[in-house]
Amino acid sequence: MQHKTNIVDIAKISGFSITTVSRVLNGKADRYRISKKTQEKIKAVANEMDYVPNAFARNLRTGYSKTIALIVPSLKNPFFAEMASFINLEARKYDYITLIGDSDDDANIEKEEIIQLTSRNIDGMIIVPCGSEWDHLLKKQSEGLPIVCVDRYFEELDLSFVSSNNYDGAYEASRYLIEQGHRKIACIQGVRYSTPNIQRVKGFEDAMADFGITSYAVTGDSFSEQNGYLETKLLLQQAKRPTAIFAFSNTIAMGCLKALKEEKVKIPENISLITFDDNPYLNYIEPPLTCISQPVEDICKIAVKN
Repeated sequence: MQHKTNIVDIAKISGFSITTVSRVLNGKADRYRISKKTQEKIKAVANEMDYVPNAFARNLRTGYSKTIALIVPSLKNPFFAEMASFINLEARKYDYITLIGDSDDDANIEKEEIIQLTSRNIDGMIIVPCGSEWDHLLKKQSEGLPIVCVDRYFEELDLSFVSSNNYDGAYEASRYLIEQGHRKIACIQGVRYSTPNIQRVKGFEDAMADFGITSYAVTGDSFSEQNGYLETKLLLQQAKRPTAIFAFSNTIAMGCLKALKEEKVKIPENISLITFDDNPYLNYIEPPLTCISQPVEDICKIAVKN
């Protein structure tokens, strides 16, 4: 087995005591008035010997693992993949590492992921909860684990959360379509019981009511391409097709685009399409889609700082 360099090895090579080496490598040199020259020599030897601090020993000593967990519903979804990237980047600025779990939008898998991740002595958790259950989250919080929900959350619970104003975003998107002359509008929603979806439906319906529009449709049940594809196919089979579709996520919008292309329905000549969420790939679609952009990077920064 390959020998891993430790402070005893560094002490032997540098000629200093194990205590002195330990204090230098653990950032306590100034407290014990260890000279700069001694610090530099010890650090130089440590670098030459490819010394890597023992994280487990540090955890026992400090009580902190410098590790946070992140659980998202699906890393295949560009929105959550982007979120994971920003959270990982932001955590690194504070010398933390991120353990990422994918619940596959399944509450049972989410619970198992939480058990597995918390067994690794994490310092906190950021989660996009996928179900309507929350007892397992409250239990972990009561045990002292800091938890922050992002995007999806539970309004009635004392759980910290960071999210966009989904109601206003949906209302503005709907009003925009109405102001463009549309009177037969359909929205394709995501997970029905999730807070963002509930608020987006409310924003959409309130906009319809405020402009006196009663002929509209709310359909769908998942933030997935397949949902967007199937629901668009069904909408196009109606005797009176909608003149505009509001997709509640960029993944739903991708499914819409596929269905519209197959049916040879042109955007915006035959039908208008607007989506909630932005993503760089939307810039390469012809014509570019109008979208409600969420400040994902800001959401992630706030979640990590909490």
